[in-house]
Amino acid sequence: MPTTPGRPDAAGRTMPEFAVPAPLAEHGPARIIAMCNQKGGVGKTTSTINLGAALAEYGRRVLLVDFDPQGAASVGLGVNPHELDRTVYNLLMERGAAARDVIVETAVEGLDLLPANIDLSAAEVQLVGEVARESVLSRVLRPVLDDYDVILVDCQPSLGLLTVNALTAAHGVVIPLECEFFALRGVALLVETIEKVRDRLNPRLEVDGILATMYDSRTLHSREVVARVHEAFGDQLLHTIISRTVKFPDASVAAEPITVYAPNHAGASAYRQLARELVARGDAA
Repeated sequence: MPTTPGRPDAAGRTMPEFAVPAPLAEHGPARIIAMCNQKGGVGKTTSTINLGAALAEYGRRVLLVDFDPQGAASVGLGVNPHELDRTVYNLLMERGAAARDVIVETAVEGLDLLPANIDLSAAEVQLVGEVARESVLSRVLRPVLDDYDVILVDCQPSLGLLTVNALTAAHGVVIPLECEFFALRGVALLVETIEKVRDRLNPRLEVDGILATMYDSRTLHSREVVARVHEAFGDQLLHTIISRTVKFPDASVAAEPITVYAPNHAGASAYRQLARELVARGDAA
């Protein structure tokens, strides 16, 4: 939920004012952000779609990479991945495939999509025998880096080879975290995986922030989880908090970002604030 600048955020810190980002004179090269959590149902795809749409609203050129075989990000942007001839799977596995041939435009101006469907689940097995198997996504995205300001990768809820590919390609990681104690327990394992990837495969990788989602200010449980995250991770906990609302599933059914479906809703304002916060932190263009 957006908080008035100067007032305390959910962790009791003073809320900074995140200015509307200035227009960009030119686009690229993109900063790649992996939206990652091995636990499902934490608002990861919702956050990827709505952050991408909010950044596009601020004039950024954004590519959303659907890197989950369930294809939820594709469906959430109005693309039926089962009707597509080529998806990110073809890009990973076929030597002649080019990213520009697979990318599709969405209904949101400035937001493009690299779609996925169930075929992607086969890539996890097939990549095992590949040379530099952890770097395949990085290689296929390289030709389009100059076309975009931000590339958001919606990872699948696991710590398998696809997620390692996303972390190897990324400059930063945003960890969406449901305000619930079981979700909190898995973050340490994810941070450990991020550190291993940084040590062995991608020295530039950093944690951009932990995004608290599905927050309910009326419950002590939600407030305690935010306090625990702040205690454990300090300022890696982003100021922006995403509150629970029925508008998010409604927007998903409508196959639109909430910034389009309900532009004046508090949920849309929260994702715009998140976009401004990441720009202000230097984590997005």
